[in-house]
Amino acid sequence: MRATINRLARAACAALATLATLAAFVALVTFSATMVLAAPPALAPVLPGQVLAFPRDHGAHPEFRTEWWYVTGWLETPQGKPLGFQITFFRSATDHDRTNPSGFAPKQLVIAHAALSDPEHGKLLHDQKSAREGFGLAYAKPGDTDVKIDSWRLQRSQDGRYHASIAARDFSLDLQLVPRQPPMLQGERGFSRKGPRPEQASYYYSQPQLQVSGSVSRGANRDANRDANRGSQAQAVSGTAWLDHEWSTSVLDENAAGWDWLGANLDDGGALMAFQIRAKDGKKLWAHAALRDASGRVTQFGADQVSFAPVRRWRSPRTDASYPVAQTITIGPHAWQLSPLQDDQELDSRQSTGAVYWEGAVTIRRNGHPAGHGYLELTGYVKPLKL
Repeated sequence: MRATINRLARAACAALATLATLAAFVALVTFSATMVLAAPPALAPVLPGQVLAFPRDHGAHPEFRTEWWYVTGWLETPQGKPLGFQITFFRSATDHDRTNPSGFAPKQLVIAHAALSDPEHGKLLHDQKSAREGFGLAYAKPGDTDVKIDSWRLQRSQDGRYHASIAARDFSLDLQLVPRQPPMLQGERGFSRKGPRPEQASYYYSQPQLQVSGSVSRGANRDANRDANRGSQAQAVSGTAWLDHEWSTSVLDENAAGWDWLGANLDDGGALMAFQIRAKDGKKLWAHAALRDASGRVTQFGADQVSFAPVRRWRSPRTDASYPVAQTITIGPHAWQLSPLQDDQELDSRQSTGAVYWEGAVTIRRNGHPAGHGYLELTGYVKPLKL
């Protein structure tokens, strides 16, 4: 009798195992079919002639593939010590089905980078975060600037002021940024070409000459999700900053390796933006520059009027990449000389965007005379950049 019962029990277990396997197979087939039938979302193209409207276009544009809010600037302590800082929030739309009701569905990704340049430290202090949007923990809101990951946040208030709060691994930033000028629309009233084909473009505006006040703390944070900091006291700082906001769906040519970009606040109240897209053979694929003088008049310069020439290179001891950290940019009749606050301003973001790039504070001279301060970004020097 006991043997018979054991045989029946084993048969029942085998049957249940078979049913479980069959159920798992059916679930897998159903899931696979759903994934095949769910078409990726249609993303919006960048088209000329669109009118940027504010404050709406200060906010997120989730119908486009890629977007970023990029703040860079020069700070000064009460003792006159210079510091550079970078705060960047990225939003990236995925190909996940937008109709999926799950709060865990990764429809939008949010990524952030933060960096502090301090010549006394010798190399860049930097940190990064990434998360899927959701549950109030990570988001990029439409309507006006409000982007967040955990305790990191950049928000614009109705009076136009920005507040940036960053509790990074080795430092914290708590900064107020106040516009003193209207937005500077890049390219053709905000339609910025990035290559030889019209679809290789972005919507792009800048906010130069932001007046900055606030505090910087250094030391290891006890908790990366809190503003608590040990090992140093908050130090008051002031200075100027530059904010770029850009969104697009298709930007780079398939032959592009990366870019060199400059945003500079000039001492006379003007602003200078210049960039070149480099091909994989190192030659210029596309370029553009815009100069706004102190009166607000903007002069645009085409690709044939803009050239970047390395003056001195720095080789990274970590990646062996050679970066042209000192350059001369010729824009129309003028030559602009760039010198770094410190050579080592390489940022490794392989845990978030996957790229390693150089983003550094630089001083600006115009035809050999002191002219201002800015930030130089150098991408694609470790390997070709995929955006």
